[in-house]
Amino acid sequence: MQWQTVYKTSFPHRAGIVQQILLERGIQAVVLNKKDSMYGLWGEAEVQVHPADVIRALKIIRHEINFEQSDEESI
Repeated sequence: MQWQTVYKTSFPHRAGIVQQILLERGIQAVVLNKKDSMYGLWGEAEVQVHPADVIRALKIIRHEINFEQSDEESI
């Protein structure tokens, strides 16, 4: 089974917040940090869930999580 990305951000702490909220709602979620380890300027952090939880996770992200002044959107 492959994990599916439900949220991407250039701010790893936001990915951690999304992960925690999903975990609190009973959805197993992991953060995959794709930021460049040398400079930390490029790349993103992704929140991934099991395929069976994608729709539920996206609904939670869209309706319950709001980062003010964010240009980002979930997938």
